[in-house]
Amino acid sequence: MCGIVGYMNLNSQAIAPAENFLPAMCHSIHHRGPDDSGELVMGPVAMGMTRLSIIDLSTGHQPISNEDGKIWIVFNGEIYNYQDLRKIVLERGHKLTTTTDTEVIVHLYEEFGIDCLQHLEGMFAFALWDSEKERMLIARDRMGEKPLHYGVFNGQLIFGSELKGILAHPHSKRELNVEAFQKYLAFEYVPAPLSIFNGIHKLLPAHYLTVERGQIKTGCYWTPKISREKLTEQESSERLLELLETSTRLRLIADVPVGVFLSGGIDSSSIAALAPKVSSERVKNFSI
Repeated sequence: MCGIVGYMNLNSQAIAPAENFLPAMCHSIHHRGPDDSGELVMGPVAMGMTRLSIIDLSTGHQPISNEDGKIWIVFNGEIYNYQDLRKIVLERGHKLTTTTDTEVIVHLYEEFGIDCLQHLEGMFAFALWDSEKERMLIARDRMGEKPLHYGVFNGQLIFGSELKGILAHPHSKRELNVEAFQKYLAFEYVPAPLSIFNGIHKLLPAHYLTVERGQIKTGCYWTPKISREKLTEQESSERLLELLETSTRLRLIADVPVGVFLSGGIDSSSIAALAPKVSSERVKNFSI
């Protein structure tokens, strides 16, 4: 499922070699990505990731940059419409060195800036460093399928897919958030944007975070659009089936075998029924 970690000096000072904590941070989330790992220390920014290879097994090593090495990204997730987006950036003159969905995001950012998020359909959390604009962009998918935590300690923004990654940084603090603990006892989970630790927050679904000139800002890039249509029951069922087939087909794009987890509910059973229709390969099912 991959994982990302990183930190940034808010005063823009370069990270010294003795302050490279990426190996420990990546090691703490090794279980998320046992196939590969990568690190980047560039000026005031350090980013790392652990990879579970799904698409482009041979050349999808991260971090990945644009053509001139001024923009870098670490990415967790999948972009389901990346093949269409790939055509867009190629038509605009960009050169791609891999067939991974991660690289497409870098070039989309070159074209559209933060608005590149409007083009992404998938589940993701990523961190992108624009060295020319000295901008860090961190973003999370629309429904919050992929996790992303962040906090500010000792003048550094520290982030990671899991709390473990942040806590592996020596500047972070393990202080119980009493309010979050109370909510955990009531709801059996900690609602966003809180985390169980003081000073560490969850980035909300469909939100992004930027750091420029030491200033941290967050924003929402997507909200559901609600519209009314008059449809018959037959038209509604046909439209639902069409959407489910499209959604299932997009999620079967992978360079490794893909299976379906059967929980006994109508949703997973529907996916298991549709998958063989839209896949050229045999789809394995697993009941739990």
